[in-house]
Amino acid sequence: MPNQLLDFDRHLFYFINHDLSNTFFDWIMPLMRNPQFWIPLYLFIIAFCLWRYKKQGAILIVMLILAVGFADFTSASLIKKYVVRVRPCRDVVTSATVISRVPCGTGYSFPSTHATDHFAIALFLNCLFLKKWPWVLPACVLWATIICFAQVYVGVHFPVDVICGAIYGSLVGWLFAAGFKKLQPEFTA
Repeated sequence: MPNQLLDFDRHLFYFINHDLSNTFFDWIMPLMRNPQFWIPLYLFIIAFCLWRYKKQGAILIVMLILAVGFADFTSASLIKKYVVRVRPCRDVVTSATVISRVPCGTGYSFPSTHATDHFAIALFLNCLFLKKWPWVLPACVLWATIICFAQVYVGVHFPVDVICGAIYGSLVGWLFAAGFKKLQPEFTA
């Protein structure tokens, strides 16, 4: 990574991790990044798709799970092992000043798999439901963005990690939604 970008990334990390620090964020951001916190939302998506779209809904859920699985595997098991970027809590420049609000994590930092997975979900759902329900776009993007912000705020990722994870996850979500539309051309939300 070019030194100017690396310096900017570290400064932006410090701003989010330190300068935006407050008791409300200290309480809510660890929850926002915890996948278990979102289980009710995931169950709602599954139940809604099955109830509203029956067989097509089941196929939709399978494709969504495949999208997240693909995004997760390629991010965590392929890209991270190729890039080998350390987390802020292990970075020689930032580790001494990181406010760690959750345990550091054992893997590498780039890209953020949380960002990849949640933007894959967000874009997949947007591609299928945006025409019928325009509010899906801002709701999904806001949800995924909060999760990305939380990753930086709690100290486990640099901003570039979550931005690149979000871009990659969006691409995966879009590709799997396009695949679903090919399999189910008669699907209309």
